Amino acid sequence: MNPVRATTSTTGALVRTGAIATVAASAATMAVAAVGHAAGISLDMSGAPIPVTGFGVLTAAFSLIGVVIAALLARFAERPRRTFVRTTVVLTVLSLVPDVIADAGAATRALLMLTHLVAAAIVIPAVARRLAA
Repeated sequence: MNPVRATTSTTGALVRTGAIATVAASAATMAVAAVGHAAGISLDMSGAPIPVTGFGVLTAAFSLIGVVIAALLARFAERPRRTFVRTTVVLTVLSLVPDVIADAGAATRALLMLTHLVAAAIVIPAVARRLAA
């Protein structure tokens, strides 16, 4: 078996899974934001509205960065799955910091944090399953 082909195949599966998880997470964060807004939670931050689609776009961007991190770890880390999960959990916690200090109401900040957690709950396990333990 050609080792380059095996790596490419594994990377391809990782990227496909990551892309599917990214789409699902983007849709989920937009749904959470839309439901929150419909329930009366403001999507304004510093007096400017956050469009519902903005949740999906940012989720996609950061999820794809996570897929790149996973691909690099798959190639270079001794324990890619463990390293990926630990790294992404720390990054998820750090992603909550701007929401905590945001110029927005408490409900808005909570909704923002919820969208981060929803995205992480979708992307991290899906991508981690594709990494070697």
